[in-house]
Amino acid sequence: MSDKRLFTISVYTENNVGLLNRISSIFLKRHVNLLSMTASASEIVGVYRFVVVVKITEEAVKKIVGQIEKQIEVIRAYYHTDEQTIFQETALFKIASSLLFEEPQIQNIIKNANAEIVTVNQRWFVLSKTGRRSEIDVIYEKLKPFGLLQFVRSGRIAISKDAMRISEILEEFTMNS
Repeated sequence: MSDKRLFTISVYTENNVGLLNRISSIFLKRHVNLLSMTASASEIVGVYRFVVVVKITEEAVKKIVGQIEKQIEVIRAYYHTDEQTIFQETALFKIASSLLFEEPQIQNIIKNANAEIVTVNQRWFVLSKTGRRSEIDVIYEKLKPFGLLQFVRSGRIAISKDAMRISEILEEFTMNS
């Protein structure tokens, strides 16, 4: 049996009520924890894309992708390893404004992490950091001792290095309909 590793699953779908619930139940039935999940419009008008990150065996991810593709609204699902994708996350950090001026280390942390100040007011400021999870973890650990008022991170967004042929599949589908 192969080892568990990270996989990014991309699911191209129609936008129908209840589909997210049915897709997540596929993972639930197999006792697979979702490390992150995002949904957005895709490169094709009217087609949506879920990006799900899981840590499982390749055998298990193949079975899950097969189950996902059985859903009527699913056009196609793919899975990729980290080496096969380009991926990012975004995090927002809310910190007391006084620290920006009183703690010179904060400015160094922001600069060294290539973070961006999104907004500032008298009470707090918000930083944005986009990058790999490990990069966000580093800035989080450096800012944590100063007191984070709020913290949130997005799920992974990812693009495969190789073509996924979704546009061609859609063309074939519409020609055959």
